[in-house]
Amino acid sequence: MLKISDFSKLTHVSVRMLRYYDNQGLLKPEVIDTTNGYRLYSAKQVPELQKIVLLRDLSFSVTEINELLQNWNEDYITKHFEEKIIELQAIIATTNTQIERLKSGIKHINTNQFERCYNVTLRTIPEYPVISLRRKVNDYFDEGQLWEELYSYVQKNHIEIDHTAKNNIAIYHDTEYLDTGIDIEVCIIVKKIGKDQNGFTYRMVEGVEHMACMMVYGPYENIAGAYSSFLEWLEKNEPYNMGSPSRQISIIGGMDTDNPQEYLTEIQIPLLSS
Repeated sequence: MLKISDFSKLTHVSVRMLRYYDNQGLLKPEVIDTTNGYRLYSAKQVPELQKIVLLRDLSFSVTEINELLQNWNEDYITKHFEEKIIELQAIIATTNTQIERLKSGIKHINTNQFERCYNVTLRTIPEYPVISLRRKVNDYFDEGQLWEELYSYVQKNHIEIDHTAKNNIAIYHDTEYLDTGIDIEVCIIVKKIGKDQNGFTYRMVEGVEHMACMMVYGPYENIAGAYSSFLEWLEKNEPYNMGSPSRQISIIGGMDTDNPQEYLTEIQIPLLSS
């Protein structure tokens, strides 16, 4: 039997990660010494650890790794590897689209058109499953607190999110009939619907056939200018009327960079045909 420190040296996997795998139920010590609490491993556990490291490096979640280890056969592994390839290809496609939009933003900056004109594009947005937290707040700046609570809940409960999509969506519900406050719902796209708990709700966000979309580069203060551009666009496209609720997707935000000039936000506004 090997102590955890010796097993770590043998496998080149840190003690911290070995303890993490133990806590997650992926690789338990062969024996725990009852006299001193030492975790003891055996050499025959090395192949199992190598599988875990491989799957981790291939971006599988802890839940997925556990399922793969319990069903380790050629057909099952091949099927899930092929699904992972499709998932990663979708992420690459999304990233490439973001890169192109960033390049477009640079061109707008260089031609001094960045703050004056926002391009409106029409897209069909499909429905998608989310976990959300909705609350009436006093100020738009309070939205950050909702995001902190939602991300904390998702992480604590090991909820599987969909990494193939732009995944942090704020929905601004109609406040016309509210005396005070702003009705904000923050959402994260998930792989499957779960059970509602403590104000955190699973639901399908409805699809929209005609969605007006605008990319806003730079600090959130630029968003007001984007809405002004949208109103000008709406006047020129009379068959359409503004619907609700509007949505905002932070593609690059405060969690990704400390520089607000690097922010990238997509505004989505439903359109109604007159």
